[in-house]
Amino acid sequence: MILNEVHQGILKRKNRKRVGRGVGSGHGETSGRGVKGHSSRSGHSFRMAHEGGQKPLARRVAKSGFNNKFHAAKVLIINVDALNAFEDGTVIELDTYKLAGLANGVFDEIKILGNGTLERKLTVKANRFSQSALDKIVAAGGTAEVVHA
Repeated sequence: MILNEVHQGILKRKNRKRVGRGVGSGHGETSGRGVKGHSSRSGHSFRMAHEGGQKPLARRVAKSGFNNKFHAAKVLIINVDALNAFEDGTVIELDTYKLAGLANGVFDEIKILGNGTLERKLTVKANRFSQSALDKIVAAGGTAEVVHA
């Protein structure tokens, strides 16, 4: 292999195959369409997923149902004990969770749950709070604000 000849003959646009231009071309007479039948006529095309007489895959496989979970909001869950990573008096907003590494991936809402203990006085902003999380944040001397998405 010679490096300056690697791309030789590779063109941006390939010339289309000119069929029906005489028997000597190898693509004359029937132009690669075989003989007679609907496949040889103009305007013919198979529908998508045509399997030529075999039962199509869509009819061989069982139907599956509908699930509302697909359309439900993706809720990121953060427990109260994870908030101990912040300093006292910090205002924790929606983008603060990402900066602290608590929120990874795609989500629609943030919910704070009451698992663990909170030892910091924080202002916590989130879309949802559990009742136990609210109690623990207030007991630690902080405040919880509900932010609507």
